[in-house]
Amino acid sequence: MRAKYNFSKSVKNPYAKRLKQQVTMLMDKEVIEYFKQLSAQTGIAYQVLINLYLLECVKSKKNPDLRWVKD
Repeated sequence: MRAKYNFSKSVKNPYAKRLKQQVTMLMDKEVIEYFKQLSAQTGIAYQVLINLYLLECVKSKKNPDLRWVKD
């Protein structure tokens, strides 16, 4: 290991803005099961599939249906 490192020519990480943030969420069992079944079909982890779906909602500016909420 060197005593000193030279970072003068280092480059900022271009993917730093795309880093993911860990969160804890409560989801209905049927939601998890749906994405786990989809995971088995596609070979993609169900957490990744949930993230992809939510990202698609963000990009298309999809709003949730809140008609079930009582006044």
